[in-house]
Amino acid sequence: MSQPSTAPTAPAGPRIPEAVHRRRWAVLGVLMLSLLIVVLDNSILNVAVKTIAAPAPTGIGATQSELEWSINSYTLVFAGLLFTSGLLGDRLGRKKVLLFGITVFGIGSALAAMSGSPGELIAFRALMGLGAAFVMPATLAVLMNVFERDEQPKAIGIWAGSVGLAIAIGPITGGILLEHFWWGSIFLINVPVVLLALALMVWLVPDSRDPAPGRIDVPGVLLSVLGLVLLVYGIIRGGELASFTDPTVLAPVLGGLAVLVVFVLHERRSDHPAIDMSYFKRPAFSAAVAAIALVFFALMGVTFFSAFYLQSVRGYSALQSGLLILPLAVAQMVFAPRARLVVERFGARAVCTVGMLLVALGLAAFAFFDAGTPVWVMEVVFFLQGAGMAHIMPPVTVAIMQALPREKAGSGSAINNTFRQVGGALGVAVLGSVLSSTYRGEIEGHLGGVPAALRDTAGESVEATLAVAEKLGPAGRDLVTPAYDAFLSAMHVTALASAVIGVVGAVVVALFLPGRAPAAAAPAGPGPDGEARRGSVPTPGAEAGESARR
Repeated sequence: MSQPSTAPTAPAGPRIPEAVHRRRWAVLGVLMLSLLIVVLDNSILNVAVKTIAAPAPTGIGATQSELEWSINSYTLVFAGLLFTSGLLGDRLGRKKVLLFGITVFGIGSALAAMSGSPGELIAFRALMGLGAAFVMPATLAVLMNVFERDEQPKAIGIWAGSVGLAIAIGPITGGILLEHFWWGSIFLINVPVVLLALALMVWLVPDSRDPAPGRIDVPGVLLSVLGLVLLVYGIIRGGELASFTDPTVLAPVLGGLAVLVVFVLHERRSDHPAIDMSYFKRPAFSAAVAAIALVFFALMGVTFFSAFYLQSVRGYSALQSGLLILPLAVAQMVFAPRARLVVERFGARAVCTVGMLLVALGLAAFAFFDAGTPVWVMEVVFFLQGAGMAHIMPPVTVAIMQALPREKAGSGSAINNTFRQVGGALGVAVLGSVLSSTYRGEIEGHLGGVPAALRDTAGESVEATLAVAEKLGPAGRDLVTPAYDAFLSAMHVTALASAVIGVVGAVVVALFLPGRAPAAAAPAGPGPDGEARRGSVPTPGAEAGESARR
């Protein structure tokens, strides 16, 4: 059992005004709505990739590469600007930044719905990424400034659970829309939700900012944007080429890493740094950040190929695919808000380690899936993955956010989301490369009868092979079964690689996250306003945040 930390802790900040405190749960509802549409959009897109790839008028004839970039353009802008948007929120006001981000996201959604070509879709998805980069950090930063410290773990658990709600609603909504409307409706649906969110934000959400932000670290901000954009671009490019030795991959990756090293050195020497690098010297803080990156690395690659497994190999519709992953979302919605209670009893280390192992177990199970795996087995696996995620995200988010003063909530949220997005992008790229190269190796021996002009295209992916088989007519029927077999083999290899990453994450949190901390005695009696004394009750699960400041 970990000993109580005697190191100085981050100050909780001034008492929250009573008027704000009374409407804190309503504010949380607005923040969840804002987060919902950002996450929901990506989960919708995952079930729509097959439709968008179809030729007009059903889709826009996007290639496999263009489909990846419709996802990656969003990720590139989103990840590159997350850190900057968090800093701007601390300085300009988190409400202002939230309103700006949700407005840009809504405009981007409307334009994406009207895209006439893959190029336009990629550009407008980048615009949506710009808006989302200002929304996600702001939601968590506002949360930290409307809840007292003792209620923050509960609120963060509910905030994390809203991600599960989005995962549930997204594919199902996308499936319904795709069955009754054109593909652009998956983006247009965001617009009325954005308008509702804007009205509720103006009415309910209070503004907050760092009262003494100091001078803005312009060189640090520019270095962070340049470094993250180069790094994420290189990672995405590596996934696209299924190779990380190509000069067009190595140059941006190494350049991005070099710029980020310069950024760290600059921040350590600056008298007004954008982020205090000393936080990363604390093992629990760094372990929490690493856990976020590793779990999304493992999961995002699997999320990308699971849509093709369910729709291409198993033959389910977009709506059916959405319904099949419902157990994952339900598990997150049920367990995430209650994770703080488990952490209070067993400690962040035990809870997060078990959570990571559950995720790894769920990923490893994909290595045994085939074209005839019973549906109930898939449902159990998805539920285990959701339960694992629900016991990882709230504790590590609490550890990160409570390590920083409330005035720096935007910076803390930006760190949390930046590492999540970089980890996710790396997962899609690296695991996507494993999937692609393994698939090509498995299918190449079956492409001898394909015309030379189509052979390279046919080996790109299972969708490409099936499209070529359909184009060849009766002569292409012999490609269908080998394509399914090759994809399943590639999926098995990728799933095992993902599971290994999950186990690495479990080792990291087992070694460095804090164990169960002894509960402190709470002062008895009501506060001066007659209500229960705010900020005086021991925080369930807060040992993760407290020990993060060791």
